[in-house]
Amino acid sequence: MAKRSIPEVNAGSMADIAFLLLIFFLVTTTIEQDNGITRKLPRWEEVPPPNPPVIKKKNIFTVVVNKDDKMLVEDELMELKDLKKAAMEFIDNGGGKSAEGETCDYCQGARSPESSDHPSKAIIALKNERETTYSTYVAIQNELGAAYTDLRNREAVRMYGAGNTYTVMNAIYKDPKVKDDALKAKLETRLDKLKKMYPQIISEAESKSN
Repeated sequence: MAKRSIPEVNAGSMADIAFLLLIFFLVTTTIEQDNGITRKLPRWEEVPPPNPPVIKKKNIFTVVVNKDDKMLVEDELMELKDLKKAAMEFIDNGGGKSAEGETCDYCQGARSPESSDHPSKAIIALKNERETTYSTYVAIQNELGAAYTDLRNREAVRMYGAGNTYTVMNAIYKDPKVKDDALKAKLETRLDKLKKMYPQIISEAESKSN
C-alpha cells in the first residue's frame, strides 16, 4: 500500500504577511508623548555679578507647592484654575516705575502701591518640594506661562490690530515654510517689543524634601 504524501505548507508569503502586519501596527499605533517645558536657561557665570540689585518684596509673587500638590500663592491656598488670573493681576499692576524710571502706561492693573511696580520688575518665585508630582509642576508652569502670553496677546491686538496676536505672530515667525525675510524681520521686531513690555521672569528655588 502506497504511503500518502503529506502536503507541504507554502510559507513563501509569510515574510510578506509579517512585513505588512508590521507596517499596519506602525501606522495605527499612537505613541504617547511626554509633557515638558520649553525654557531657555541662563548663561552660566563662574563669578556672580557684583552688587546684586535689591528687590522689593512687593515685586515678588510667591508660589509654593508642597508634597501633596497643594499650592500656596502669597501665603494663601489657591486652586490651579485661579493661578493665571492672579499672576496676570500681579504682573500687570503697574503701581510704580521701571528701573529706568518709566511708568507702565499700557498696564491695565489696579496700580496698587502694595503690588508690583512694573512688569519689568515683577518676579514670580516658584518653589516646590521634591515630592511634588511632575504633572502638577508642569501644570503650574503652563498657567504661569499662559499669564504672560495672554498679556502679550492683549497688547499685540491693541498695537497691531485684531488677528495679530503674539501667539499667531510667533507661530508664523517660527514656521520654516515661511520664507519671506521681510515679514520675518517685521515679526521679530514686534515680538521683541512685546517680550520687553512683559518679560517672563520666573525664579525657581531649589527643591527641598521634608
